[in-house]
Amino acid sequence: MLPLANCYSKSTRFPARWKVFPACRPQISDNAIFITTDLAVPDAAPPSLADRIEDALPQTQCTKCGYNGCRPYAEAIAAGNAGINQCPPGGAEGIARLSAVTGYPVIPLNPVNGLERPRAVAYIDEALCIGCTLCIQACPVDAIVGAAKQMHTIVPELCTGCDLCVNPCPVDCIVMFPVTESTGWQAWPQADADAARERHDFRAMRLRRESEENDARLAAKAAEKMKAVEALDPGTAAGEAEKERKRAIIAAAMERARLKAEAAKNEKTE
Repeated sequence: MLPLANCYSKSTRFPARWKVFPACRPQISDNAIFITTDLAVPDAAPPSLADRIEDALPQTQCTKCGYNGCRPYAEAIAAGNAGINQCPPGGAEGIARLSAVTGYPVIPLNPVNGLERPRAVAYIDEALCIGCTLCIQACPVDAIVGAAKQMHTIVPELCTGCDLCVNPCPVDCIVMFPVTESTGWQAWPQADADAARERHDFRAMRLRRESEENDARLAAKAAEKMKAVEALDPGTAAGEAEKERKRAIIAAAMERARLKAEAAKNEKTE
């Protein structure tokens, strides 16, 4: 069933003075007008190779593959720039899945990227935590709860075991505890992978929004400063030179902000 706008040319009344296309059949009820049609509705575009590869990855976002997340790794495989054996969390089964998608032969996991291990979850020793928030910033799926100068804690059900929070901790209060004996996809079901992917994508969207809002605030602040500088009446040559110096500093800052926003916009559309 199609919306009316797809089936008629507008006039003043229906049906007498609206020209209904032959493939569309109006059906009038007491409360609504429906249009049925024999026209084929095009299907959504089929997923790309990178999309299908990403679907086969465990979505831990651990970067052990050498790329900044599962999506960049999937795109690298699709472009022929990375092997299918660089994902330790996926393990042997993960390589088999990627082989089925890409047609590449099954090969052993590259030890340079790590080893297939039991699933682990991060744990914070709350007695040592100083509330620096570095682990919160490092977590790719927002599995750590806390605030500046407050105790942090990890939500085990949300942790992907990426261990990206371990190294940034300045007081070494984070350790990884194995929570399964199984490895690879046997320890990380598809439902967990799907949920982790959603959280990672939401986090990326949130960070972009926060960055854009911060840039907008800074731009508005710079514009106000420029307005104030322009309103100055220096009165002397030295005062005029100081005014020009301030104007140049603010103009340079505004240009840097513009270039940063333009680069972010281009990155978002690529």
